[in-house]
Amino acid sequence: MRVGTELPVWEVPSVSAEKMKTTAALLADPNPIHFDVETVRALGMGARPINQGPLNMGYVMNAVTAWAGGPERLRRLRVRFRGPVQAGDHLRVRGTVTAVREEDGMRLADCDVVLEVVGGEPAVTGTATVVLS
Repeated sequence: MRVGTELPVWEVPSVSAEKMKTTAALLADPNPIHFDVETVRALGMGARPINQGPLNMGYVMNAVTAWAGGPERLRRLRVRFRGPVQAGDHLRVRGTVTAVREEDGMRLADCDVVLEVVGGEPAVTGTATVVLS
């Protein structure tokens, strides 16, 4: 492992509108942009439901932990939400190792990460730290 190593690309071929509805119900999130197309249109946000931020962050977490060897290896994740993800969007998570270091007897890798809407703009950017084996 070294600085510049690219994480394997993580793809979400199509964001599910049905999963947005389910997540809104589970989170008790009453915001209609996650399930009501007419509200999305009225707000000038397009014509498809908008994905919840926690789901978008989850895609990044899944990509990082799959590469690192499991969720127990994730030590830190900091993200910034930069743009919307809509139902039907094709997403791609990419990452690059920016540092490899020792701390408290553990070998750690720091990474820059990004969730992109394919053909569009980044939706989430951030950094992750994982324990290396």
